[in-house]
Amino acid sequence: MIRLEDIWLTLGGAQVLKGITLSIGKGETGVILGASGSGKTTILRVILGLYRPEKGKVFINGSELSALGDDELYEVRGQMGMVFQGGALFDSLTVGENVAYRFKEQGKLSDDEIEARVRKSLQFVGLEDAIDLMPAELSGGMKKRVAIARGIVTAPKIILYDEPTAGLDPINAYNTNTLINRFRQERGVTSVVVTHDLLSAFTLATKVSFIHDGVLAYDGDKEGLILSRDERVRGFLQHSECLPTARAEQAGRDTAERVAI
Repeated sequence: MIRLEDIWLTLGGAQVLKGITLSIGKGETGVILGASGSGKTTILRVILGLYRPEKGKVFINGSELSALGDDELYEVRGQMGMVFQGGALFDSLTVGENVAYRFKEQGKLSDDEIEARVRKSLQFVGLEDAIDLMPAELSGGMKKRVAIARGIVTAPKIILYDEPTAGLDPINAYNTNTLINRFRQERGVTSVVVTHDLLSAFTLATKVSFIHDGVLAYDGDKEGLILSRDERVRGFLQHSECLPTARAEQAGRDTAERVAI
């Protein structure tokens, strides 16, 4: 579904990505984990085709992005939804207008069709009653849910999340992670989640890629991440307050799976 092969990217004279190779299969949630400034969000922009690497290839659903013209690239992007860090809602638009923005921009659906889809998307995140509110009237957690509703309203095959729990309290972070997992489980979408939050990573990931200073330092399952002896990985884990909780939650899930079997 998504594959990056030996991606090298320079921005502003600095080498930001250094030989990144990773893949995320259909229906998986690939978490890209790392400290701030490690290159995580840049990878999302490469997947979207916003940055074109000077070396390497990006494949989305079998299409190699560098070989596509503008119209073809637009079609590939149309298969993807994006949830931006902080929500990135338009302050001058209502909740409903924010969620409908992409449809309005495309101009392919009637107003009635757009409203039906917007209401369905808001209902999924539990905010249908907020359709006429302005962003200033929403809490931080509600804004994040509206951003998710906007990201999923077009029924994308792939959805990208940039720090989806940043700035949220533990309850709202839990609710946001629950929505992300639910959307993947019910719709079978492929998800890419960029985060520096280890607890969110363990809650969401079917696989983890750890980026350190533009280099892929780990790519595998969650258990392997904890057991990794790589000094870059160990340094990140040792400074994470969430590691004990993440370990406990993973142990709980493993026990539940054994009981179910």
